[in-house]
Amino acid sequence: MTGPGSQPERTCHWLRLVCTPGIGPVNGRQLAAASGGVGAIWLSQPADLLRVEGVGERAIKALAASTAEQAESIMRQCAELGIHILCIEDEAYPDILRQTADAPLILFATGNVSALNHPRMLAVVGARKADSEGKLLTRRWCAHLAAQGIAIVSGMAYGIDAAAHGGALDAGEGGAPTIAVLGCGLASPFSPVQQKQIAAISERGCVLSEFLPQEGARPEHFPRRNRVIAGLTAATLVVQADIKSGSLITARLAADYGREVLAVPGSVLAGRHAGCHQLLRDGATLVDAPEQILTAMGWQGAAGEPRIDYTPANETEAKILQALDGSILHIDALAEDCGLTVSELSPILLGLELIAVVDALPGSRYTMGRTG
Repeated sequence: MTGPGSQPERTCHWLRLVCTPGIGPVNGRQLAAASGGVGAIWLSQPADLLRVEGVGERAIKALAASTAEQAESIMRQCAELGIHILCIEDEAYPDILRQTADAPLILFATGNVSALNHPRMLAVVGARKADSEGKLLTRRWCAHLAAQGIAIVSGMAYGIDAAAHGGALDAGEGGAPTIAVLGCGLASPFSPVQQKQIAAISERGCVLSEFLPQEGARPEHFPRRNRVIAGLTAATLVVQADIKSGSLITARLAADYGREVLAVPGSVLAGRHAGCHQLLRDGATLVDAPEQILTAMGWQGAAGEPRIDYTPANETEAKILQALDGSILHIDALAEDCGLTVSELSPILLGLELIAVVDALPGSRYTMGRTG
């Protein structure tokens, strides 16, 4: 990692390699190993380099034409912007990711890079166009898991990704970090909303990318982003995904890496769950509560979640909470269950919602909140 006590010359060599056309994570790593170190690549004979699998004449010419100037310029830019550079040999580089054959040779990061070696990391992915229930479930589960010491990793997209990061941040100062892996460079243009997300996540965790700082998002970047999410974590949880979702790419990469794949089932009447159901048919572990994730991963020993117990103020509140426990009810059905009119029930629900005892969902539906 660049900075005090680091080895900027080595980082420069790895950056130079990354910037060379025709060199990727696999053959770049093989070149460094065959040459006796990344800096020795440019001292090696072309005939020796050609023996490396995946390296041809065009790559040899590109290596010979490459200079350190672009790498040095990138390093200066990152220093000015407060972006950390981690090469694959650095101690701060996430060890679990380094174990994958196609791990990025260079990572760029903002925030707390020590979060990248958190001992318990879970990828949480799903639909960008997730429904309200999917986002609510994701946010609750991730708040619970982060409070249990589980770092949440996702892609900072809309929908499930945003809910996952938001839930981890909800856990507060005592919670585990959250890590966002981007499909663009860290100095590319971001919307005001994205800028706020990056600032919040960097304060409590880390924002990560393998792409050069100014590189914008492109469709072909996202499968590469997904492999980092899968490789960085011990397990991948898919909450909502249709059959063509990119989340299934992340899950299948995780399986290829020998990591656990978990999926949340949903209604067969909604196509947005078809991808999760396919993963379950393929052997993913079915989970319908966050505690099942802890059990499946052997993570039960983590710290307990801070929780505020709520004691119902009267018998009416007790009936409401009992009816909502484990359920999502329309206000009409809830009123009938509790023997109340809707006009009597509405102000009670509002009061309980304000103190997070119940959550309001679209369509006048309610469920239990995180307090209670």
